[in-house]
Amino acid sequence: MGSLSAAAVLQLPVRLQDIELGRPVDLLLETEGWRALGFVVHCRDESQRFLPYMASQPSDEEIAVGSALLLLEDVAFYRKRGVSFRSLLGGQVEGGVLRDVILSNTGEVTDIEILLDNAVERIPAMGSTVLPTRASAA
Repeated sequence: MGSLSAAAVLQLPVRLQDIELGRPVDLLLETEGWRALGFVVHCRDESQRFLPYMASQPSDEEIAVGSALLLLEDVAFYRKRGVSFRSLLGGQVEGGVLRDVILSNTGEVTDIEILLDNAVERIPAMGSTVLPTRASAA
């Protein structure tokens, strides 16, 4: 699998085989080294849980997991250690506005998509700083 858009991945269901466990509501990022920590998932039982990126297999159709036990309960613990992707959307970066981040299959944020002068451009993530625009999703 190649690279994935974070905005697109957040539209996919989290599934264990063919069973939908929930939907991602946010992606937590470590912005200093630009890595995806994992997903905040709204589960079918109305709870929110954390799914580590490295324990998931995102594709074009779903975010697959090998076990429901990989959905961890202490979301607050992980929120303290990461930055909400949704809070970064619309933030200022390199003279433009953040539209998306591009993820490798290992969770590395390789590029940042910005809107600059009514055109979408991709810039390398490493070395870029984004100013958050809002609080993370609850």
